[in-house]
Amino acid sequence: MDVPGVQRVTGRVAVALTLAVAALSVGVGILGIVDPTANFGPFARYIPPAISQTAGFTGSLTGFLMVMSAFGLRRGLRAAWYSTMVLLPITVGQGLVQATPYSVPLVVLSVVAFPVLALARRRFDEPISLSTSQLAAGGALAGVQAYGTIGTYALRGERGFGSVSTMLDAFYYTLVTSSTVGYGDVTPTTQEARLFSLSVVVLGTASFAIALGALLGPALEARFASALGRMTQSDLESLDGHVVVAGYGDLTEPIVTELAASGRQLVVVTDDGEDAARLRDSGVNVLSGDPTDEETLDRAGVERARAFVAATNDDGEDALAILTVREAHADVHVVAAATEQENEPKLRRAGADTVISPAVIGGRLLARSALGDTHAEEEAADLE
Repeated sequence: MDVPGVQRVTGRVAVALTLAVAALSVGVGILGIVDPTANFGPFARYIPPAISQTAGFTGSLTGFLMVMSAFGLRRGLRAAWYSTMVLLPITVGQGLVQATPYSVPLVVLSVVAFPVLALARRRFDEPISLSTSQLAAGGALAGVQAYGTIGTYALRGERGFGSVSTMLDAFYYTLVTSSTVGYGDVTPTTQEARLFSLSVVVLGTASFAIALGALLGPALEARFASALGRMTQSDLESLDGHVVVAGYGDLTEPIVTELAASGRQLVVVTDDGEDAARLRDSGVNVLSGDPTDEETLDRAGVERARAFVAATNDDGEDALAILTVREAHADVHVVAAATEQENEPKLRRAGADTVISPAVIGGRLLARSALGDTHAEEEAADLE
């Protein structure tokens, strides 16, 4: 088997093992919380029940984190590979501390998964692509939690929070307050602490709402777009140096085929639903909309495009699309496909850098071939 094939199979095994470890970590952790008695293994006699129960709780949390890492591994994310390599030794330690017969499979699978992931390292090389708004939302959420934790700890004891004595207590209060859970077991007792709590509530709920919208919104949008066969806004924004093709039909089909074969990124703009569905099924990027509309062309990223191809099978629409592009983006290279030879000068006046008439080219090749020009047949074969 070739090396890429080995990497692919090893990567699938690594993902499967990670999911299995995650499931076991959650299951064993729950059992450890229900029955915290550590009575199995060489370390059982040295582990207090409270420590074993704590390991059960943290083991469940680690299991959920492993599930997230496994989904990241399925996408080939390098960050997910790093997080899994960090979490696996933690699951081994938690399994040993829980010291129950149920933790044996968890420890064994974690130990087996580690070298498999190490071997499949090259399989997971995709970077995490986060937008500026997502980074800002995540930073705001983390900042508010840090602000609340430090402030609560500073106001511990008689200054406002009598039941807070550690940083963990302060973080617990900040999290349940900012997430609006509010168990009521920690309450402010001074005016200063109450005002601080109000700031945590306002900033915390706002940061949670913004983070959920910015971090989960694109994922939900991508899911719906995938189900409906549409490009998301983030997909469109990621296009750079691509080719925008306005329209689709018999004239543009070979253009799209040639561009796709060259490996160049492209997006086809068409308002025909059947053509759009057929192109999506073929794996071609499609933006449904009017190819002569400025807003639609802006969404297609014309300003970042390597070239703009006007080929709607209607020279009038082509001219309007060219004028729309030229008015806002004078530097974009514009190519037009003229259906009628007499419209070539008009398309040039509209702003096209290059105008090609497939019918004229085909007619000339046919005429030269009929006159016995062998070079014409070779050129026609190259075009095919």
